[in-house]
Amino acid sequence: MIETKPSLYNYTLPAASHWSLKVRRGIQMSITDIEGGANLGMLFYNPESLLERYNAPDTLKSQHTFKLTQGHCLYSDMGRIFCSITNDTAGWHDTLCGNNTAKLVSKKWGARDYQHDRNAWHQNGYDSFLTELTKYGLGPRDMAANANWFSKVKSDAEGNLSLDTSPKKAGQSITLRFEMDTLVIMHSCPHPLSQESSYPSKPLNIELSEAPVIADDDECLNHCPENARGFANNQLYYLGESATNTHYPFPNINHSASK
Repeated sequence: MIETKPSLYNYTLPAASHWSLKVRRGIQMSITDIEGGANLGMLFYNPESLLERYNAPDTLKSQHTFKLTQGHCLYSDMGRIFCSITNDTAGWHDTLCGNNTAKLVSKKWGARDYQHDRNAWHQNGYDSFLTELTKYGLGPRDMAANANWFSKVKSDAEGNLSLDTSPKKAGQSITLRFEMDTLVIMHSCPHPLSQESSYPSKPLNIELSEAPVIADDDECLNHCPENARGFANNQLYYLGESATNTHYPFPNINHSASK
């Protein structure tokens, strides 16, 4: 049985919008696709050292996967783990295809701007990320490959990628347990491979709560030897703090796996 904790903060992220916040280690973020068919782009940075950021290639190759789902961890480019996926009812999430740009959005659905169309404008993921990154002194050169939650990407025999167009169920959710203090940048703009006839506008619900303490048999910790090494790297990073942090202690990590 999954242990549930009281909600600490609840927010509905409107369609075609952006948001950012610092999430502390030991907090979990539960994200729900309210209506079905949403896309949530997300980036991760170490707020103590913004040069450390999410690394999609290492995340995929270290866990021998093409997709993100329950049991997987999201790695930084320093070999540490930003967060773990502890629950997932959608089953497949993309971290390969990046963002829509203003040019792509205009070509697919026509150009709209806030000055003329207000909240009915056609926002794009790239500029949404830039708006949030600027708040922390970051810019285009700091934008890494991002995760796209609730978007399933498939490949044909020739290797061409396309977005799965099967109906998405309302209420599907994913829970991220944060293993590091993390600056989270996000947008609710359409996936770059979307071929919808009209501009997709889907809101999402984001709930923050205290994460249950990690057990020794934790699914994400034990998913593969690489994850054990990632948790060991986190433990070393927080060595001074872990001696006094009884709220969110580290599990009994087999350090021999990290050699």
